[in-house]
Amino acid sequence: MPAIYNFKKITVVPSAADLKEIVLSKTQRKTPTVIRRHFAISRIRSFYTRKIKFLQQVLHDKLTQIIDEFPKMEEVHPFYADLMNILYDKDHYKIALGQMNMGRHLIDGIAREYVRLMKYGDSLYRCKMLKRAALGRMVKLLKRQKSSFDYLEQVRQHLSRLPTIDPNTRTLILCGFPNVGKSSLMNLLTRADVEVQPYAFTTKALYVGHLDYKYLRWQASANTDRFSERFVIDTPGILDQSLEERNTIEMQAITALAHLRAAVLFIMDISETCDHTIEEQV
Repeated sequence: MPAIYNFKKITVVPSAADLKEIVLSKTQRKTPTVIRRHFAISRIRSFYTRKIKFLQQVLHDKLTQIIDEFPKMEEVHPFYADLMNILYDKDHYKIALGQMNMGRHLIDGIAREYVRLMKYGDSLYRCKMLKRAALGRMVKLLKRQKSSFDYLEQVRQHLSRLPTIDPNTRTLILCGFPNVGKSSLMNLLTRADVEVQPYAFTTKALYVGHLDYKYLRWQASANTDRFSERFVIDTPGILDQSLEERNTIEMQAITALAHLRAAVLFIMDISETCDHTIEEQV
C-alpha cells in the first residue's frame, strides 16, 4: 500500500464521443487504406481483420489505462478510501470502473467474433460489411458508457485538486468550530495560503501546509542540520451534531481525524465572534 498517492498523474478521461473520433481516426491512419476487388480473398480478409484487431487493441489499451490509473478503494489507505466515499459515493465509483472493465471485455469479445467470421468472408463486399459491423458494434458500446466516461472525468478533476497527504507522516490537524481562526493560524505556521473570510465554512476542503522541525543536533552532520517534514492540515469547521446531520464539508474533517496518525490542535474563539459561545465550542 503506497503512502502517498499522486492523483494529479491520472490521465484525462475523454468523453465517449471524443474517444470514438480518436480511435476511428487512428485506425484509419495506422492501417492500410487501399484494397482492390481483384486481390486474393486471403489478402482481403487479412486487410479487414487487421482493422478490427487494431481498433480493438486501441480501445482495450485506453480502457485498461483508465481502470489502472484510478485508485482502487480496497488498495488505498483508509483515509483516502473514506474521503473518496464521502466525495464521490463508493458504489457509484465502483460501478463506473466496473462498466469500463465490462466494456473492455465486451469489445474483446466482439473483435474475436468478427475475426472468426471474417474467415468465411468470400468476397470484398462481405468482408467489408463484417468489418463495418464489428467497428459499429464496438463504437456503439462506447456510446452506451457515456455517463461513466463523464462521471470518471469529473472524479479525476476533483482528485487532481485533493491535497497530497502522507497518512504515515507526523501530522498536526487544526480543528474546531467554523470561523475560529484555523486558516489564519495555518497561514502563520506554514507556507500555505488558505482563504480567510469573516464568515463560517470558508474552508470547504482539507488544506495541507508544511512545517520544518529541526531534529536534535546528534542526528545532524558536522555543518548541516537535518529537517523532518511535518504536515499541518487545516480542516473545515465542525459543528456539534450527529454524523447523520453532518454535511460533506464537515465529513472531510471527520475522516482526517479518524484515519490520520496525528496530533490534534483544537482551536477555540474565546471572543465568541465566531457566533458560538465558549460552552458550545467545548
